[in-house]
Amino acid sequence: MKKELIKKADISYQVAERKALDYFQSLSVQLKDKSYVQTLTTDIQSWRAAHINRPFFSLFSNSKRKAVSQDYHHHIAWLDKTGKLETYLDRSISYIFMRDLGKALDSPEMQNRIDRSVERLKSHLTHTGKRDREEPFNMASLYRFAEKEGVETTLIWVMEKLKKVAYNIPEGMDAEESQRKLIKIIAGVVMQVMEEMGDETPSEVRKQRLEKAIRLGYCYGLTYPFIDDLLDARILSSEEEKQYTDLIRTTLVMGTVPDLGEWPGNNKELIHYIHSELRDAFNYINANQSEETRKEFLEQSYVFFKSQELDREKDIANGQYTNEEIYIPVIVKSASSRLIMRSIITASDDEDIDNRTFYYGIYNQLADDFADMFEDMEQGAVTPYTYYWKYHDQRSDLINPFELYWTVICYLIHHVYQSDTKTREIILDRAINGLKRYKARMGNEKYNQVMDVFTAGIPAFNRLIQQMVRKADDVDFFDKLLRDHMIANLKKDRQEQDEFIDTVRKVRELINHSLPITGSDPEFFQKEQITAAANYSLEGDGKRLRPILTWLLGVSVYGLDEKKIMPLLKSLEYMHTASLIFDDLPSEDNASLRRGRTTLHEVYDIATAELAGLFLTQKATSEQSALDAYNSNAVLKMIHYSSQMTADMCKGQLLDLNSEGMQLTLEQLNTICYYKTGMAFEASLIMPAIIAHRGETEMDALKSFAYHAGIAFQIKDDLLDVEGDMALLGKPTFQDAGNNHANFVSVLGIMGAKKAMWQHYCLAVEVLQEMPINMPFMKHFLNYAVNRDS
Repeated sequence: MKKELIKKADISYQVAERKALDYFQSLSVQLKDKSYVQTLTTDIQSWRAAHINRPFFSLFSNSKRKAVSQDYHHHIAWLDKTGKLETYLDRSISYIFMRDLGKALDSPEMQNRIDRSVERLKSHLTHTGKRDREEPFNMASLYRFAEKEGVETTLIWVMEKLKKVAYNIPEGMDAEESQRKLIKIIAGVVMQVMEEMGDETPSEVRKQRLEKAIRLGYCYGLTYPFIDDLLDARILSSEEEKQYTDLIRTTLVMGTVPDLGEWPGNNKELIHYIHSELRDAFNYINANQSEETRKEFLEQSYVFFKSQELDREKDIANGQYTNEEIYIPVIVKSASSRLIMRSIITASDDEDIDNRTFYYGIYNQLADDFADMFEDMEQGAVTPYTYYWKYHDQRSDLINPFELYWTVICYLIHHVYQSDTKTREIILDRAINGLKRYKARMGNEKYNQVMDVFTAGIPAFNRLIQQMVRKADDVDFFDKLLRDHMIANLKKDRQEQDEFIDTVRKVRELINHSLPITGSDPEFFQKEQITAAANYSLEGDGKRLRPILTWLLGVSVYGLDEKKIMPLLKSLEYMHTASLIFDDLPSEDNASLRRGRTTLHEVYDIATAELAGLFLTQKATSEQSALDAYNSNAVLKMIHYSSQMTADMCKGQLLDLNSEGMQLTLEQLNTICYYKTGMAFEASLIMPAIIAHRGETEMDALKSFAYHAGIAFQIKDDLLDVEGDMALLGKPTFQDAGNNHANFVSVLGIMGAKKAMWQHYCLAVEVLQEMPINMPFMKHFLNYAVNRDS
C-alpha cells in the first residue's frame, strides 16, 4: 500500500519535473543565443528615462537620499515631503501582488486594488498623533492590529507558540531567525487571505478567516525551522535523519502522521516535541481543507520535500553534476513552495495565477541565492551560484546563473506578463535595486570580483547594467526598507536586552551583597532574633525588581551616583520583603513557601514574623534618611512620598483581605492590584525622580507607566498561579484559589486575563513612546514582566 502511494506521489514530482525541464530548456535556448540581451537592452533603454536624473539634479537628489535612507521614519517622511511616497508604495505593493499573490498588473481592476492598498498604507505611515513613531511589527502594534480585527485570542495563541518554538530550537540553529521565518510565513498567509477577501467581507466572516489564516500560517511555517532548517543544520545523526525523513515522507504520502515509535539517537526529547507540534499542525491544515485542496496540498508538499531532499544530498565536492541536476530541483521547489500556500488557504482556482507562480519562483530564488552565495559556500551548500563559482574555470558547459537570472527576467516580462509596461518597470526596478544593495553590502572590491566572474560572457550588457547600478534612482522598495529596519531593530533589541540582563545581574549581586542587616546590639536577645529573622527573609532568592528599576532609572538615565543611591535601593527591598512577610502570614495568604524556602512565620513564629516585617519598614525609612549626598528638601519630599505609599499599600492589603470570598468587579480588582503591586513599581521610579529633581510631567508619565506595568505584572502572577511550574516559581501554585481570593484569572478567565495583560502592556508601551527621554530598559522590563516563567 505504502509503496503504491509513494509511486503515485513520485508521479506528481515527475509531472512538476517535466514542466520545470520544459521551462529550463526554453530559458537555455534564449541564454545560449543571447537573445535576451538585445531584448533587455531595449527594455532598459526605455526604463532608464524615468530613473537617470540629469547630472545637475542628481548631485542633490542622490546625496539627500543617502543621508536619509538608513532611517526608516526619516526616509518615509522624506519620500512624502518630496512627493515620491505614492510612487514608491505603488511599485512596492505591485511587486508584492506579483511575487506573493501571483497577480498580473495589466488590468484597471488590479490597479484600483493597488491604489486602495497604497492609500491605506500611506495613511498609516504618515498619520500624526499619539503613536506616529511606533515601530512596525512590535508587540504593541501587532496587538493593536489584532484588537482592531477582533483576533486577539489567536494572536496570543500564536505568540505563546512562537515562544515555545524559540525555546526548543537546538544549539546549532538560530532561534531568532526561525522565529523571523515563521512570522514572515504567517504574515504572508494573512496577506493572501486578506487579498482573497477584499474590502466588502462582513466583519464576523473577516474575523473568522483571519483567525484561521494566522493558525494556518503558523502550522505551515513550522516546516521551515523543524524540517528544512533542522535537516540543513546537520544536528541529527545519520540514523536519526533517515528515520525523520522517512516519517515526513510517510506523512505526505499517507496523509496522516504516523506514531513516532522508538527514537534511536540523542535528540529524543527534541524530536518528541517536534513530532507533537508538527502532528497538530498537519491535522489542523487537513481539517481546514476540502478534499480537492487537501490532495493539492499533499502533492505540492511532497514535490517540495523531494526537491529539497535532492538538493540536500548534493556534495559541493562533486564536480560532475549536470545543469539539469543543478537547476531543475531549484525550479521545482521555488514554484511548489508558493503553490503550497495557495492550497493551504483554499484559494480560488486560477490557472493563470498558478502558471505565473510557477514561472516566477526561479526568479526570486536566483536573486536570493546570489545575495547569499558566500554564506552558502561557508556551509558547503550546492546552489547554482556556489557551484558555478567553484567550477566555472573547469566546466565550460555550466550555465551561468547570473545570465540565467536575466534570461528569466526577459521571459517573465515578455512571455508570462505579455510585455506589460508596468510589469517591466517593477521587475527591472527590483533587479537593479538588488544589485545596488549587494554592492553596498559587499563593498566595491568584492562586488567587482563577483561581477568579473558572472558577467565575463556579456561585457556590453554588463556595462549597461553597472551604469544603471551606479546612476539609477527611485528603485527602492518598502519591503526591503522594512526588512532592514526590522533586522536593525532586532539587533538593537538583542544588544539592549543583553545589556539589560547583564546590568540586572550585576545590580542584583550588588544589592544582595548590601542587604544583610548588621550592627545589632548582642545584649538584647530579642532584637538579635528580629534581625536574624529579617535577614532570613532577605536571604531568599528574590528578583530584587524594585531596587533594580530604581538603579536603572536613577543611575543609567538620571546619572545618580551608584554608591550614594545605595541606601534608597536597600530601603525599597526592605519594604518589599516586609510586605511579603505580611502576605505569607496565616491571617492573610497562609503560605508555607516563599522564594523557594519555608516562610518566616513557620521557621520562627507568627509574632517574630510580624515584628520582623515592622522592623524592616522602619529600617527602610532609616536608610532613606541616610541619603545625605542629596538636597535635604528633595530627600524629605521623597520620604514623605514613601511614607504615603506605605500607608496606601496597607490599605490595598486590607482591601485584598476584605475581598476574600467575594466576586470582585474588574474595576475593584484593578484598584487592589494598583495598591498592592503598582504602587511599589511607582515608588521605584518616582523616588529617584524626586531626588533627581525631575518635572511633574515626567513623573506623571512614570506613574502612568507604573500603573499599567504593575497590573500587567500582577496578571502574569495570577496566570502563573494556575499555569506555572512550582519548581520555577519557588512557591505553591493555586494559592489564590485555596485561599478563596479573587484574582484576574478567576474574574476574567485565563484568556480574558491574558487579553487584559496585553492591553495594559500596550498602554505602558504607549506611555514610553510619549516620554521625552529614551528609556530602553523600561521596554525590556515590560517584556520580562509579561513573558517570565517565575
